Amino acid sequence: MGRAGEDRAASYLTARGYRIVERNWRCAQGEIDIIATRDGVVSFVEVKTRTSIAFGHPFDAIDARKRERMWRLAYAWAGTNPGGGARPLRLGVIGIIGADPARGTIEHLEDLR
Repeated sequence: MGRAGEDRAASYLTARGYRIVERNWRCAQGEIDIIATRDGVVSFVEVKTRTSIAFGHPFDAIDARKRERMWRLAYAWAGTNPGGGARPLRLGVIGIIGADPARGTIEHLEDLR
């Protein structure tokens, strides 16, 4: 389910002019689902896939603690990639709701604050 959701999210981003830089980037602090660029901005995108909202919306999983962790990961990536820190960085989240991630409802918060 998670991998199918990430595939759908990557396709969604590409169709909207993003260039996928990396998927499932890992370091000692954790993993970033998708790293993509558009208009000179590097976006670090968390993908949350759910079959329904019975236990909450996918965006509900991104609390202040998760955002802090995402920022740490974004800075870690920027520090290991030439020019990574010279561009604006942004956090995003894509939520997919439905039994089949390929056809579920997709929502995108481009600038998670």
